[in-house]
Amino acid sequence: MLKRHLTGAATAAVALAATAVLALPQAAGAADTSPVGFGAGTTGGGGAAAVTVSTSAAFKAAVAGGTAKVVKVNGLISLSGQIDIGSNTTVLGVGSSSGFTGGGLRLKKVTNVVVRNLSLSKAVKTDAITVQASTKVWIDHNTLSSDRDHGKDYYDGLVDITHGSDYVTVSWNTFKDHYKGSLVGHSDRNASEDTGHLRVTYHHNWFDNVNSRIPSLRFGTGHFYDNYVVGAGTAVHSRMGAQMLVENNVFRGTEVAVTTSRDSDADGYATLRGNDLGGAATEISRTGTFTSPPYGYTAEPASGAIASVTAGAGAGKI
Repeated sequence: MLKRHLTGAATAAVALAATAVLALPQAAGAADTSPVGFGAGTTGGGGAAAVTVSTSAAFKAAVAGGTAKVVKVNGLISLSGQIDIGSNTTVLGVGSSSGFTGGGLRLKKVTNVVVRNLSLSKAVKTDAITVQASTKVWIDHNTLSSDRDHGKDYYDGLVDITHGSDYVTVSWNTFKDHYKGSLVGHSDRNASEDTGHLRVTYHHNWFDNVNSRIPSLRFGTGHFYDNYVVGAGTAVHSRMGAQMLVENNVFRGTEVAVTTSRDSDADGYATLRGNDLGGAATEISRTGTFTSPPYGYTAEPASGAIASVTAGAGAGKI
């Protein structure tokens, strides 16, 4: 039987006082020049000369192969299905509304990829961004959305990270109007490939009217800090022995902020500190041991997270 523990404002305040990593708040809208978290060191195309494209055919050709490249997307490009991104690539939207609609991007068996400042919407029957068997990925300052007018399987995930992918940072994005936000680890039966991998950091993301998988993590190690979650059914979901550190986030209008005990053959682990749960329940069957991430970072207090995230997340903010 699931155990539900309602946590009130007093508990949140005590947890905030015990937060291990506190510093001055990050300026609202401040854009990181390089990834913080497990994706640190990802450079994409680095200083390669940029190529600007405005059609799907030109984009597909520009992002192929493993040589260093920077590809700027100018305008909103319609897709059917997904386009594969090669290693050592930076994909960068121009302005606040350039990107893709109807389909998405796939990073499969690649390394060192940056995806920034894109609008990705209504990827039908596929993910807006898929990361499979890939390492060193930074997904930053994008606006990802669909709608909830169709069934939950009409679209797939917004950012799904699977098949032993590793060293990923997902930062300063908006996830909006969707059922299944971000799945990390696709199956309970994939332990042989996923165990020891799927290390992902989520920070300063805004999840608005996303029902679940914020994120859902199997087998791996996740750090979820300074995110703003509004209108979720079940938000953070740790399963199949995954370790989650959930730190200094804000939840509003959410039924279950964190669970370790749903829908899988084995529970996960979670450690919570400094969160503002906003009256949401937690279902913590197993407390985690992942409490000190192996990288430097600044976790601003939850009291400042809403202002920072709403001002700084999404495309057009870099």
